Amino acid sequence: AGPGSYTVGTMSERFDCHYCRDPLQGKKYVQKEGRHCCVKCFEKFCANTCTECKKPIGADSKELHFKNRYWHDNCFRCFKCYTSLVNEPFMLRENNKVWCSNCTAAEDAPRCKGCFKPIIAGDQNVEYKKMVWHKDCFTCSQCKQVIGSGSFFPKGDEFYCVSCHEHKFAKTCAKCKNPITSGGLTYQEQPWHSECFICSNCKKQLGGKRFTAVEDQFYCVECYKECVAKKCAGCKNPITGM
Repeated sequence: AGPGSYTVGTMSERFDCHYCRDPLQGKKYVQKEGRHCCVKCFEKFCANTCTECKKPIGADSKELHFKNRYWHDNCFRCFKCYTSLVNEPFMLRENNKVWCSNCTAAEDAPRCKGCFKPIIAGDQNVEYKKMVWHKDCFTCSQCKQVIGSGSFFPKGDEFYCVSCHEHKFAKTCAKCKNPITSGGLTYQEQPWHSECFICSNCKKQLGGKRFTAVEDQFYCVECYKECVAKKCAGCKNPITGM
C-alpha cells in the first residue's frame, strides 16, 4: 500500500481556497490535483473515504492506498488478527478486507476433521479418502489413543486401531478363543485360525485338505487310517471308506 497523493503545507504566497475563496496566506493548506484549498474544504470536498472506518481521511492523517482503495494508516490492519499491515505483506480479500499473510494461509488451509482447526504447512497430518487430520487428532474411536500413521480399520465414519478392532469386530476362533484378524476358515459354521485347525495326532494344518472328525477331534487321512480306523479282520488294512 502506498501513501496518499497530495501536499500539505503552510501557504507563503497569496492564494485563495479553491472552494470557499478564503485567503490561504499564512494558513495551513492542502494542494491536490493542482488545486489549493483550506483544511476544512479539503476534508469536505477532496478527502478520500477510509475503506475500513468509512470516515474521511483528513489532511493531518496518514493515508495509504491500494487498487483505488484508501485507509487511515491506523485502520490498515489485518481483518482477522488486527495486526498493523503498514510495511507488511497483505492480501485484499472479499468485502475489501485486508488480511496478513499468516491469517490468509490459515484461512485457506484444509481443516482437520478432528479439531476443525487449519492444517498449515509443516503440520504432520493423516489423509484418508479426501479427508485430513492433524496426526495427533487421528485417534481410535474406541480407546481414543492416537493412531497417527499406524494401521487402522475404517467402519463407516469411525476408525479403530488394530487392537480395538480385533476385540470389537473380529470373529473368535472356536479353539483358542482369540480373535481372527486375517485368513482363517470355517467348519460347521464355526470360525477357526488356520493354525488351530490341525490334525490331533500329527499337528499338520488341515485347511484345504481331506480330514475326518471323530468326537470333536480332527484327523488327516494318514493319521485316521493308522490311529483311528478299524482294521479288517482278514487283510488287516484300515477300513476308512476314503
